[in-house]
Amino acid sequence: MIMKFNEAQMLKYAEHLARACQAGDIIVLTGELGAGKTTFVKGFALGLDIHQMIKSPTYTIVREYEGRLPLYHMDVYRVGDDPDSFDMDDYLFGQGVSVIEWGELLGKDLPQDYLEIIFDKYVDGFDADGKRELRVIPHGKRYQKWVLMQDNKA
Repeated sequence: MIMKFNEAQMLKYAEHLARACQAGDIIVLTGELGAGKTTFVKGFALGLDIHQMIKSPTYTIVREYEGRLPLYHMDVYRVGDDPDSFDMDDYLFGQGVSVIEWGELLGKDLPQDYLEIIFDKYVDGFDADGKRELRVIPHGKRYQKWVLMQDNKA
């Protein structure tokens, strides 16, 4: 599924997405610096009834937020080839939703099932409104079904 959003639309989409999430869900955000990954998480947090300021976890690796479900916001850019440098499994298989910026860098260390969202800020038609293209790619049966359901609601 491919969509183009300005910032306000992307925040609303992220909020809608989070409202459908359940404990144990994993969302991987892929894209260049400045593509909108952390902005997306701000909208996502609202969908989990989290109203705190959302900050990038670039230097802390993980930020936890409490809401309808806990949000584990991770940035693994600095983890490099050592995903065991923090207890990632505690988050991925915990009671909350894990959102992982730069998650594609984890490669084979990613679980089999997750939802990947690829951000492209350099799409044709990029304008002053800051449009981004988001490609939603399901990995695993749960997310394939989930994307079909979300697509039918749109």
